[in-house]
Amino acid sequence: MFPAILKKEQAVVNATKKQLLIIDDKIAIARIITVYLSDEYEITYFDSPLKAMQWLFEGNRPDLIVLDIWMPGMSGDEFLSFIKQNGLYKDIPVLILSGEESSDFRIKMLEEGAADFILKPFNPQELKVRIRKVLQ
Repeated sequence: MFPAILKKEQAVVNATKKQLLIIDDKIAIARIITVYLSDEYEITYFDSPLKAMQWLFEGNRPDLIVLDIWMPGMSGDEFLSFIKQNGLYKDIPVLILSGEESSDFRIKMLEEGAADFILKPFNPQELKVRIRKVLQ
């Protein structure tokens, strides 16, 4: 009926969505996350930490990062160290989403600054709830 008004309202809704940065070398994970979370969050996806770093250097700033660990080029734990040691980004919460089952490794990631750690395979509803909790 009023396309200009609807577009303006949609722009306002998008402007209020928090932004998630998903970094995982498996696009299927990003697709699952997008299906379950795009109604509440603006999703940006990269298949490598190096590409995500370039995006950050361009002045972009997500509200939360969902990060895999084992990826080619640069591992997720190296990316986490970069984020937490950089004054511009250290306050961005990072949620690790990984198949790494070692309890010692999960504890290490939490001690190094990860806000939370979820094991793959994961329940998308649990991920949604944990993201909400971290962003509160």
